[in-house]
Amino acid sequence: MVSVSTTKSRVLGAALVTAAMALPSLQFACAEAPPERGIVSFKYLNYQDSQGVVTQSGSTANGVNTISGASGIVTPGSSGGSQDRIGVNAYSVMALVPVAGEWSIGATYTSDSVSGASPTYHSSGMAKMTDLRRAIDVGLTKYFSRGSVSFGTSYSSESDYISRGLNVQGSLSTEDKNTTLTLGGSYNDDSIHPLIQPTFDEKKQVASGLIGVTRVLTPQDIVQLDFTYSNGNGYYSDPYKINDNRPRYRNSVTALARWNHHFDDNGTDGTVHLSYRYYSDTFGIRAHTFDAEYVQPLYKGWTVTPLLRLYAQNEADFYVSVGAAEIKDPTQATPPPAGAVYYSEDQRMSAFGAMTFGLKVSKQINKDWLVDVKYEQYEQRAQWSLSGGGDPGLTPFKARSIQVGVSMQI
Repeated sequence: MVSVSTTKSRVLGAALVTAAMALPSLQFACAEAPPERGIVSFKYLNYQDSQGVVTQSGSTANGVNTISGASGIVTPGSSGGSQDRIGVNAYSVMALVPVAGEWSIGATYTSDSVSGASPTYHSSGMAKMTDLRRAIDVGLTKYFSRGSVSFGTSYSSESDYISRGLNVQGSLSTEDKNTTLTLGGSYNDDSIHPLIQPTFDEKKQVASGLIGVTRVLTPQDIVQLDFTYSNGNGYYSDPYKINDNRPRYRNSVTALARWNHHFDDNGTDGTVHLSYRYYSDTFGIRAHTFDAEYVQPLYKGWTVTPLLRLYAQNEADFYVSVGAAEIKDPTQATPPPAGAVYYSEDQRMSAFGAMTFGLKVSKQINKDWLVDVKYEQYEQRAQWSLSGGGDPGLTPFKARSIQVGVSMQI
């Protein structure tokens, strides 16, 4: 039986935080022209996720799932309710300042506290955890008549994880400014020191390159295509998971297509943003993401933006599904296959589909001040996987986030 212990885990918590946070870690993507004025913004995010709990005779024991039924088998996707897992409170401050008309300097500071419980295998064996992450990004951009180039660095620290990063990106436009080519690269060097293993000392390095093209098709339409290749080496396993041993390399390819269309001929003055993202890596994961949002200006500086995101992935090559013994007794983790070199019972490595619905409301108070509130609701289920069914032993996962922001031009 797995005991419920208290740990501090970047691997358990920060991946969820990264996925949930819409806080604006400053984007140092090259702009066409330097900003005329500086910008200062503050964002606050509250995030909470929960997972379905399948109960025996309507009860749970210490937050560990117990499965009901005379035969000990439960219908996939059924649950006896849900319990809160990870909660996050995050704060972000961003500043962007123009310098000498041809330069800009930007910085973002983020602090997020994570607490709650996360499964040590599949959706069972909840282990308590808490952590505090602090991160800073700094960037410098030089603007030219037909392009720009930016350099940035980042640093984040948690109780058991330190990440250091460098990035560079440049853009060049055609003479008519209708087409822009973008090239970029980044390098991250991470150190991993799990608290449950004091002598554990691991590294991970990831180098990435990007090439993209943006094209103005009409006064109302802009399209963008980006391709990213990433090469990673080092420690990819999760030391806080049971039965988790992943390859020490992970290469990935990402293709992203965006289309923005502005409606200025029907009286709405709205803009639709559509995007599709394809992801593939050497773990065997293939993922598809579709995003749609519609920005509608209203009366007296109000704007509403509904959004929809659809996501689906297949399982990693080494993912181990919930076994029959674990279905009958969720306190017993499923053993990895005999002779297997790599294996994982992390549900993030499983096949699943997910939907996100959201709404953002913003108010331009005057020419200098802007406030906004954003709400998102996320739900993830194994049976929504495009590859067919997913792991029926996993319970549904949900999350909601509320974000409040204030920005000021200076």
